[in-house]
Amino acid sequence: MTLRIDIGCLPSGRVRFAASPLAELTAMLHVLAEPGHHPQLAGWAGDVRAGLRPELAERLREAEFLWRSSQADFLIPARPRPTLAEELDDVDRIDDETYVTAALVTTCGGNRVHFAAPSPLSDATARERALDLAQARGARQEAFAERLLADPAAARARVRHTLEQCAEAFFDAAWTGVAVQLAADLRLKNDLLKRQGIGAALASVSGAVTLAPASDFIIVDKLQDKSTAARGTGVTFIPSVFGRPHLVAVHAPGWQPVVQYPVAEPSPSEPVSLETVTLRLEALAHPVRLRLLRTLARGPHTNGELAHAWELSPPEVSRHLAVLRRAGLLTARRHGRYVRYTLDLPGLTALGADLLAAVLR
Repeated sequence: MTLRIDIGCLPSGRVRFAASPLAELTAMLHVLAEPGHHPQLAGWAGDVRAGLRPELAERLREAEFLWRSSQADFLIPARPRPTLAEELDDVDRIDDETYVTAALVTTCGGNRVHFAAPSPLSDATARERALDLAQARGARQEAFAERLLADPAAARARVRHTLEQCAEAFFDAAWTGVAVQLAADLRLKNDLLKRQGIGAALASVSGAVTLAPASDFIIVDKLQDKSTAARGTGVTFIPSVFGRPHLVAVHAPGWQPVVQYPVAEPSPSEPVSLETVTLRLEALAHPVRLRLLRTLARGPHTNGELAHAWELSPPEVSRHLAVLRRAGLLTARRHGRYVRYTLDLPGLTALGADLLAAVLR
């Protein structure tokens, strides 16, 4: 399971390492929405949540689908700017169809495809599909999708205002210290890129990021087998302190490839490959069950969503989910006519830190 980024014939200087305030804010928001993914930041998350004004806390809950299971592509900028305000201005320049499509693909937990999907603003079938998926994800997500489709300008302005309020509430204070760590990492990466080439720079990013032998592809260990091209536009690597252990990749059609990677800990351990993790865990030796587990690591999903994402029959997915539940790795909760399955993080953590890092990656 890999993402392949075609960099063949890419002009010199088009592989960039740069810090992004908006991408780091997005990583912080993910920590607040999914604290179980980031036990090392539990204290920070608790302090921030305790200090949030009720109005802002509610705004974060209503929009958390943009950064909880995965991150909306427009929140991980391909051309980082020095300030959050400048990056939000760039987001404002995105047309409504591109913005809404990216937001709903993310919020609905959809499977990104190789071709450009029709916009739910102009295509009735895509609109119906988006609303159906949103309904399955819960009342807040359904309401968010309906507002976004009914009045994109108002919904977009509300999201921007929410992010600006986050800057005042906690981001600006955290960014002061984070920026120093990111600058140190960028000095290392750009020095390696200049002196030893892209292969050495990628090796310092993560054991999950490699350069193909012919140096024409960057290979990233991710959830699904996908490919994208960086010809002409380049590819951007963005370091993150709050993003650990996630490796976030933007690769949807129409978007410049971006990889947000976690800054190394003071004493980083050697990443364990997904193949090694599979061998260690007999209960997850079946590749379909391992894929389902990694999908569920992004957030709760219904049987139907999993079947659609992996092009499987619902009965086949049900059989695999039953095996994972018997292993104590999943919980199920009914919401109306939907049953949502959730990864049991404590159970997964007990199996080993290597497994947790590989699955959450």
